[in-house]
Amino acid sequence: MRRTPLWYWRLAAWLLAGGPLLWLIWRVANGDLGPNPVEFLEHYSGDWSLRLLLATLAPTPLRLWTGRAEALGIRRLLGLWAFFWVCLHFAIYLTFDLEWSARLLGEDLVKRTYITIGFAAWLLLVPLAITSTRGWQRRLGPRWRRLHRLVYPAALLGAFHYLWLVKADVREPLIYLVILALLFGLRRFQPSRGSVSSGRRASSQKP
Repeated sequence: MRRTPLWYWRLAAWLLAGGPLLWLIWRVANGDLGPNPVEFLEHYSGDWSLRLLLATLAPTPLRLWTGRAEALGIRRLLGLWAFFWVCLHFAIYLTFDLEWSARLLGEDLVKRTYITIGFAAWLLLVPLAITSTRGWQRRLGPRWRRLHRLVYPAALLGAFHYLWLVKADVREPLIYLVILALLFGLRRFQPSRGSVSSGRRASSQKP
């Protein structure tokens, strides 16, 4: 099976993560944010935060089940974009809902469970973003891999943050939870190496 050039995957990652940002900038510039601009900004940024967190978890199951490892080269890029969207989501909430008041933030963390869960998810992602470079990977050695497993509970907390936030129609947050459960399951129940290898040989023999 012919390998897909890494720059194809990088281009796809930039389009996936940066395209929605350009679309958001265009809508802001044209005043096209609907009747409740703050709610739109919070939901839009939150949706893309969660989507990109899920996308960050996808390359490993893809490699395990298809034998295609090219997507592993964009995990860091997707992870940093996911962190950017999470920070944007948090900054919008701090700016428009709290006016950067530490007191109000503390009150929300105590009184609103979905805020507590979302804040915990953000805290878990902070050290992952800081240590995402090759230099940190060399410094931490085997601990780097263990540290970056925090992305799993962060994604789970992000999905529950959305579920807890929604008061009526929970279908969309449940879809994210199902996708997350599927990604976890594909990692947990791996195919045998022989089946993957045979699948790759069969694919390479196709005209």
